[in-house]
Formats: sequence, C-alpha cells, structure tokens
Amino acid sequence: MPGYVAGDDLFNEGGLMNSALKWMPLTLVAAMSLAGCARDGFYHDRNLDYVEAAPGEPLVLPPSRNESRYTDAMPVPRATRTAPRRDEPFEVRAPQTLATGSAMQPDYVERRSAGDRQWLVVAEEPGRIWPQLEHFARTRQLGVQSSNATQGVIETNQGRLSLTSGLREGSSEIRCERGGNTLANCLEALESHLSARSAVASTSSSSLSAQRLNREQAVELTREGDRWQVDVPLDIDRVWAELSHYLALDFTQEEERELLAEYPEEYAFLVEYKTLTERNRNPIEIVFSPDVRQMSQQIRLELEPAGQNRTILRAVNDSERAFSADDQRELLERVSGYLR
Repeated sequence: MPGYVAGDDLFNEGGLMNSALKWMPLTLVAAMSLAGCARDGFYHDRNLDYVEAAPGEPLVLPPSRNESRYTDAMPVPRATRTAPRRDEPFEVRAPQTLATGSAMQPDYVERRSAGDRQWLVVAEEPGRIWPQLEHFARTRQLGVQSSNATQGVIETNQGRLSLTSGLREGSSEIRCERGGNTLANCLEALESHLSARSAVASTSSSSLSAQRLNREQAVELTREGDRWQVDVPLDIDRVWAELSHYLALDFTQEEERELLAEYPEEYAFLVEYKTLTERNRNPIEIVFSPDVRQMSQQIRLELEPAGQNRTILRAVNDSERAFSADDQRELLERVSGYLR
C-alpha cells in the first residue's frame, strides 16, 4: 500500500512504550504523596495516641450541688472473695455438660421439691428476675409490706416471696412461703406469671441491687487420699433437688448410665454406670479377661451435710468391680456439672 513502511509498527510500539515510561515518575510521586497523607494527614494512625495517653484529673461536681439528685448509676458491690495465690493448689472447674437444644436444656421456669417444700428455678440472673417478682406482687395485690432488693425478699400480707441465686450459673430460685411452709397456690400463680413473661424476659429491665444476690462461691472437686469428693456451698435439700431433676433426665441409657433408685431419707442415689476404666479397655484386654464385653456397675451417689450451707457429694462403689480414683473423679465431674 502507498506510504506503508514495514518499520512503522516497531516505531509505533516504541512510541507507546516511551509514553508509558514518561508517566512512571509522576505515578511514583503521587504514591509517595498519598502515603504521606495516610501517615500524617487524612488517615491518621491513632494507635500511638493510646500508648502515649496520660490519665487526667477526675471530674468533680461543685459543692453547691443537690446531693440527693446525684447517686451512683451503676454501683459495684464490694468483692468478698480473694483469688488463690499462685503457690496454693486449686481446682479448675469442669465445663457444663448440658447441651443446648437437648432434653437436658432447662426450661425458663422449672419446679423443684425436697420433701414437702417446693420452689421455682428460673433460667435468668436474679437481677433480671427481681423486677418481675415486684411486678407480680403489685399486680396480684398481695399487700406488700416491705421490699428489699439487696436481700431478695418481699414481705406481703399473705406470705413471703424470696429470691436467691440458683445452683447453676445464670439461674435463680424463687420461694413463696409462710412460716417456712410452701404456699402452693402462690407458687403456681408465680410459675404461670413467669412463664407468660419468658418471651420478653431478654428485654426486661434489671435490678442492680438484686445483682448482688449472685452466687460468689463455686462448686469444687477436691481429693482426700485416694477418694474424690465435690464440695458444694449450698444446703443439702437444694443440692438433692437439683441432682434428682437432672439425673432423671441424663441417666437414661441402659448399660451406659441409668438411675436405678432414689433414697430421699438418706440423700442418696443408686446409679448404673460404665466407668472410665471400663470404657477405655481395649479389645485385647477384653478377650483375656473374664468379662468378654464392657460392663457397667452400680454406684451410690451420696450427699452429706457439712455445716451450714455446705454439702459434700461422694461416689461410693456398690458392686464387686474395681472403682479407681480416676473413675470416681470422672463420674463426679459429670454429675457436679449439673450444679454449675
């Protein structure tokens, strides 16, 4: 074609490359400028601000203020427990064994009993239950004589409503009594009242004073010689009722774990349980032993009062099979999980 030279293509490619190279210094300058803005300009790094921060003087209200109008919005209760020193032995608590969504998951309101006494267990902190308890006493026109959120007690013309922290973390116990005896009608009405309000419980108000009712002592697994035991900082009736409820739900698997009998007068339970040692037997050990399969055995879970508001839980072998210290600990860890 006229005017076409074969070298034009090479010339044009070189021209494009030269044009691109001319812009590279300008691109580098722009990148360095933006980097400077990110450090000291629009994108200031605030990490060093917190490192170099110094405490300021506390705010002080003028002496002429009306003191009755200014109180602590969120009072912090004084701590009564002290952490163990590093050189002192202490027990690490096992995790809770109740799985969400299973039959072991507690309902919002449940009833417990020990002998003739009954009470309610609510799956909510005392601080969130207290406003509901006050609302119940007010709407039912029980004739409130006194109300003490710190102690968790409402005295009425008909009886006493009392609120305490539950055995399990995040739970509460409510009693409706007169002279130490359970008021069945009051407890039934209170159960219906709380069940109806369970749908809005997560958005209900909370009492800061009633939060002090939260349990400050923990269930501990300790060892004495070759025996393990669980130290529960609660009275024996409450512990019995809680274990009775959850053993009936959890110990239901034949030849694995099963609740055989309850002895309320003796504060004891008889269970059938396949121990840790038995579950860990390998096939060779099973073949060369008198038992050709893994076997469960009968064990008594015994409660013993140990002073005011303290109960000891032990696992006692009730069969001819071996029951090692490791077996005791494994079973007690599982059962004490109901109380945490």
